[in-house]
Amino acid sequence: MKAARALLDWSQGDLAQASGISEPTIKRLEASDGDLGGRAETAEAIRTALEDAGIIFVPENGEGAGVRLRKKAAV
Repeated sequence: MKAARALLDWSQGDLAQASGISEPTIKRLEASDGDLGGRAETAEAIRTALEDAGIIFVPENGEGAGVRLRKKAAV
């Protein structure tokens, strides 16, 4: 989540606003190690907000899971 926010240059507040999840919840989730905890609905709202903003979640491929920013379409 932190890496995705960094790619977007988003603060925790930006993600909270885009996802409809409270900023304290975003802070709490980012403070814990490992997989994203909390409720499934919360994780889905965060994931959707990040994907809508251009984040692609890269699955485990032998080198670890990650995130990248979708290429912008050429005009």
